[in-house]
Amino acid sequence: MAMDYKKTNATTTTETRDIKKLEEGVGNVYEATVIVARRANQIAAEMKEELNTKLEEFASYTDNLEEIFENKEQIEISKFYERLPKPTLIALQEYLEGKIYFRNPKTGSENTQGPASEEQSND
Repeated sequence: MAMDYKKTNATTTTETRDIKKLEEGVGNVYEATVIVARRANQIAAEMKEELNTKLEEFASYTDNLEEIFENKEQIEISKFYERLPKPTLIALQEYLEGKIYFRNPKTGSENTQGPASEEQSND
């Protein structure tokens, strides 16, 4: 399942976050950090696979190693992916919006609600 990274609400720049808001979903800021980091790794792997697939479509194979061939389509695709928010920022936004499913195998607890879901239930 490919994700549409163009539709994310994540910012492309770093911004200050409230630590209390991060720990609301799990009660522990370190656990929240691990959840976001693991999701960021998943997103990075998906993005890399998607980018490689798209670049492969426009790949040209030449016999001569001395020839340098610039493929405009590949350059445009690469620039598009460079302008996207970084995987960590996308994962953090997903966590804050309550879009990440996670479970703790040691405690057996499961959760699909992050800080955003708890705010909505308090209204």
